[in-house]
Amino acid sequence: MAAAAGALLPGDGIVIAGKLYSGVALTLDTCLLPHERVHCSPSRAHGLSARTEEQLRNRMCEMIQSAGILLGLPQVAMATAQILFHRFFYCKSFVRYCAETVAMACLQLASKIEEEPRRVRDVLNVFHHLRDAAGDRCRGPMLLDDSYVSRKSDVIKAERRVLKELGFCVHVRHPHKVIVMYLQVLECEKNTRLLQLSWNYMNDSLRTDVFLRFSAETVACACIFLSARVLQIPLPDRPPWFLLFGASEEDLKEISGCVVRLYTLQCESLAALLQTVEEMRSVLDAQYNSSKHAGLVSGTETPTDGFSPASKAASPAENQKNHDSPLSRLALKNACRKITRDGRKRLSRSDERRCDRCVPSPPRRRRSRSVSSPSPGHTHSHRQRRSERERARRKPNSTHRR
Repeated sequence: MAAAAGALLPGDGIVIAGKLYSGVALTLDTCLLPHERVHCSPSRAHGLSARTEEQLRNRMCEMIQSAGILLGLPQVAMATAQILFHRFFYCKSFVRYCAETVAMACLQLASKIEEEPRRVRDVLNVFHHLRDAAGDRCRGPMLLDDSYVSRKSDVIKAERRVLKELGFCVHVRHPHKVIVMYLQVLECEKNTRLLQLSWNYMNDSLRTDVFLRFSAETVACACIFLSARVLQIPLPDRPPWFLLFGASEEDLKEISGCVVRLYTLQCESLAALLQTVEEMRSVLDAQYNSSKHAGLVSGTETPTDGFSPASKAASPAENQKNHDSPLSRLALKNACRKITRDGRKRLSRSDERRCDRCVPSPPRRRRSRSVSSPSPGHTHSHRQRRSERERARRKPNSTHRR
């Protein structure tokens, strides 16, 4: 190829050893949603109305906030969990995945990201308590039965699914410090009412999708902009103060409108919203079953998959080959080792030592370590040389007699 190895082609990928590979760029700017994806989420593609989706996001983020407070998590961890929840459901549909299970998984994952880990059991108990409190039911501890084990497994699988769908890009920039820094630049850091109200608007905006559409600096400017309007505090306008921080007036007004709309939105109960999602799921299941009978879809695609990946289609029985797993082969090998050639069961080493102690062994002759025993073939010559040395030693010396 004309391009050299390792050369970056804009928009195409990267060439390595003459082969073209697609490039992946993970930055904080790529975490923002394009404008065209805001109005065509997967939930709306499955027939869920925009109002129901907005209220589901609002109520589930409110539950995440309440659960984080009961678990003693810092505000940064709760904010991270809510943003991860919004990101996941812009990749997947509310109809396909349980919103409450994903909310628990996002809170569990956020506690690990912000280095404040909590046990899955504690997260389950807190959400169970909040669900009973919202339904005005008798509050009681969560029973450790099969339902608890299944629900715990679902949360663990949902956490893995969130990581997979987000490509393990779970870094979030929060405007908490940015608000304080901007107010210091505007010389308004001593105005506690302005600071506290901006902070409150920022926490409430986590229930919307503004953190997925705008940067953290723009959201911080919008919170200060809205707080100054409510408290009637004048800010520099010649030139406008937000231009210093790279924000535009249109973005500030749009974010402020989303935050104010939260306080005027008539929220339905969570049970009613989940019932609406369940009805939509049953409609999709009916459509899928009718399409399956007509042969329009494959047998492995389901509209309401769980958190585990779908199994692959099995080949016909006559064409399948029985391949033993490595675990079964290892078990068979260990079983064969315990059986001797004559069919008797082989004892373990400890049993063999125990049996050896019971049977008396014949006494062994102790040999000298310094002198080795002669072999039977050389016994006669060895004795002959020995006798010759003894005779030479006893023979009188002629020189000594003289």
